[in-house]
Amino acid sequence: MGSIRKYILSVLTVFAVLMSCTWGYSEDHPQRIISLSPVVTEEIYLLGAEDRLIGITTYCIRPEAAGSKDKVGTVMKADIERIVMLKPDIVLATSLTDIRQMRQLEGLGIRVETFPDATDLETICAGFIRLADILGKNQEAENIVRRVRERVEELKRRTANLPKKKVFVQIGAKPLFAATKKSFVNDFITFAGGINLTEDLVSGLYSREKVIESDPDIIVITGMGIEGEEEKKVWMKYGTIKAVRNNAIYTVEPYGLCSPTPVSFVESLDNMIRMLHG
Repeated sequence: MGSIRKYILSVLTVFAVLMSCTWGYSEDHPQRIISLSPVVTEEIYLLGAEDRLIGITTYCIRPEAAGSKDKVGTVMKADIERIVMLKPDIVLATSLTDIRQMRQLEGLGIRVETFPDATDLETICAGFIRLADILGKNQEAENIVRRVRERVEELKRRTANLPKKKVFVQIGAKPLFAATKKSFVNDFITFAGGINLTEDLVSGLYSREKVIESDPDIIVITGMGIEGEEEKKVWMKYGTIKAVRNNAIYTVEPYGLCSPTPVSFVESLDNMIRMLHG
């Protein structure tokens, strides 16, 4: 009986909130925003619209100031009741968000916009510009993207004539997962003047034996702290690899490398260049 009572109370709470608000698919720029994406959350701050951000996920840790915002679940599982109570004009989701929950929100009259995963610098910038259009921050986005493109071209020119080094970027450990050609990590490597050891992979799944056989010049591990150091110790056992012999195994925090905004893309590219060329 207790669980039934809780369910009825939840339904009544949602209904009461719905009766008290006036959402809809307004053409006006949203003033009450919920972000279910760490990247989108960071981009909202880049665009100077953080005062309109009323809810984020527990995964949204950048910038640090976002920590004060209300939490409405995770990237993959939203707290529908909490979202409804916050009365958002819009919910910004990703392809990882439970589609059934998004349809539920739409059924309640809440506008939902889903941002697909970016695969390279171009799609990162396209998603950023789309977000800016929704927020009415077009000029701000255009200025940021222009500066990013200029900086990327400058960095590419700087590395164009440097020696090409083979790079293995490890995104996951169990199972071992690497960056394919259809990922923005591939852009980091090639723009930095490197060769992506796993660019021909389809799924990203790889093996340590293949890494050893391919003999990379550089190994980059996404993962900081104990996790990153433990993985580094594993690779250090394989003394035949150039990256091990030359002490060229690096750990990087995963957010900038695996979930970049246009601005953090440049920061990660700069870091990749330092790892490859000093």
